[in-house]
This record gives sequence, structure tokens and C-alpha cells, in this order.
Amino acid sequence: MIVANCTFKPVVEHHGVPFLERKQTSLIVNKSNKNDIKMILGSPSTKSKFDNDLWIYIERKQTQSKLKNLGKMKIYKNDILVLEIDNYGILKKKEFYNIDDMENLKIAQETTEDGFRRNSFIYDFMSSMRQKINDPLGQRAKKRKEITQR
Repeated sequence: MIVANCTFKPVVEHHGVPFLERKQTSLIVNKSNKNDIKMILGSPSTKSKFDNDLWIYIERKQTQSKLKNLGKMKIYKNDILVLEIDNYGILKKKEFYNIDDMENLKIAQETTEDGFRRNSFIYDFMSSMRQKINDPLGQRAKKRKEITQR
């Protein structure tokens, strides 16, 4: 039997900035600016604003795994570049992470608690607002009171 659609080349799915690791070496801290960054890397995958701008660039490559895993996709390249840019548009900090660095990251196991307890001020306030929206003239409360008095 000959299968016409099979190929021996692996299927590679690429997401993000190609050759991120090589391109990021041309960015120089305290010298490169926003225009240089956009010219070399393009627009960032994600932006965030704190004291300084944070620009995040991603490169991810995955391919189909061996036949024994039924062709599930396997990540073989996962690079992330985090750039911190000051208010003047100058690159202040550059951090590059590859797939090996990410395996060593520790994730915090702490959880946050709900901020709205049944006896809190915010819960009471939101409950009264919901009640006023559902029955603005208070007609339902009057009808319930009449029914219970009968």
C-alpha cells in the first residue's frame, strides 16, 4: 500500500517572533529605544503599564510527537523576552527566558480568599442595590407583608 498524503518532514507550528533569541542580542540596555525595538522585533505580543512599560515578546514552536503518542503536539521551543522601558522610551531592563528556564520557575501555591462575606459592608450594599433594581417602588415587599398578615 502506498499512502499519498504522508510525508517524512515534521509539521511545525510557529507562533510569535521568529528567531527571538538571536534578534534580542542586538537590543542594548540604556541605549536602545522603543523605535529600535519595534524595528527589530515588531509589535509586542503583550504590553503592560506599571511604573514603566513592560513589553513581552513570545516565540513558540511545536511539532507532532511520535506515532506512539498519536500525533499530539509537543512544544520544543518556548522563548519569552521581557523588556522594561522607562518613561523616556529607553530600554532599562531585558530578561530572556527559554524553555529550560521556565521548567525551573516556582509557582506560588497560595490562594486568595473571597472579598465578599455575607456579613460585610460590600455584600450588604450590593444586596440592597440588587433589591432596589429588581423592585424600585417596593411593591413586592408590600404585597408580601399583606399576604403574611392575612
